[in-house]
Amino acid sequence: MVVRLPKPIVTLGVCVKNCADTIREAIESIIAQNYPHELMEVIFVDDGSEDETLSMIRTYVQKMKMPVKVFHHEWKGLGPSRNIVVKNATGDCIVWVDGDMILPKDFIRKQVEFMEQNPKVGIAGGNLTIYKGSNLVATLENIVSVAYSIRYGKKAKNLPGTGGAIYRVKAIRQVGGFDERIKGSAEDVDVAFRIKSAGWLVYRDVAFFQEGAEDTWKALWKKYFWHGYGGHYTFHKHKSVVRIYGMVPPVTFGIGLMYATVAYKLTCRKVFFLLPFHYTFKRIAWCLGFMKAHMDGYGH
Repeated sequence: MVVRLPKPIVTLGVCVKNCADTIREAIESIIAQNYPHELMEVIFVDDGSEDETLSMIRTYVQKMKMPVKVFHHEWKGLGPSRNIVVKNATGDCIVWVDGDMILPKDFIRKQVEFMEQNPKVGIAGGNLTIYKGSNLVATLENIVSVAYSIRYGKKAKNLPGTGGAIYRVKAIRQVGGFDERIKGSAEDVDVAFRIKSAGWLVYRDVAFFQEGAEDTWKALWKKYFWHGYGGHYTFHKHKSVVRIYGMVPPVTFGIGLMYATVAYKLTCRKVFFLLPFHYTFKRIAWCLGFMKAHMDGYGH
């Protein structure tokens, strides 16, 4: 007699690099999900970690009562790493989990139910909630995403990224997966644009989650320089996606002030009036990354 195991409904794609300080909480939040574990699978892709990330993942594998696959390679970037998940996923949808995310117990259930009730949706983004940052930098960085969601809600023009979002596998494969030529970040914006252009609906803010944030100015600068570098390629590929004017001072100062107003109304914390300076700082880094890519001839 052959016993057929139930086919996973959802694949959790966890693409990480050097997340030893946070990966434990991320994995434990996956294990704590109240969605049936026999209908879940997890695919870890370690993109050349130089710390204990990979060994910590392997330690947890035996504790996870769900199918788990672990891949490891020298650094290739997010596009190739995400495509490993896409190629090996047996679920109908993929929920992308970053190495510093914490999922509420009902997160996967809410995401899957939404996709089952809306078969024409290709992507449903998660909604970042307030996270008590370890210091001022992390707190400011976290509140920007929260303020953005409150300010724009369903009218948000920015396409959802991957962290905390659920992607329909059929939609990703239809557009050929993630663009592996993209260096830096923006592979998520690119694939979301192509999925939407292929006729799929794209939604935001379906379920809440927490995510850590860079806690030093140096780390924040490095992150957004990297975003700007990848953004150059995406700008030349889809000019309507990347809005350059929103990255340049003094526009960034005005945007930061708007976020500060929203954040203060939400929390009554005066510290958030530092957001115009914080937001301008990281957008300058983005612009310099964009210029570096231009000088390197990347994306032309």
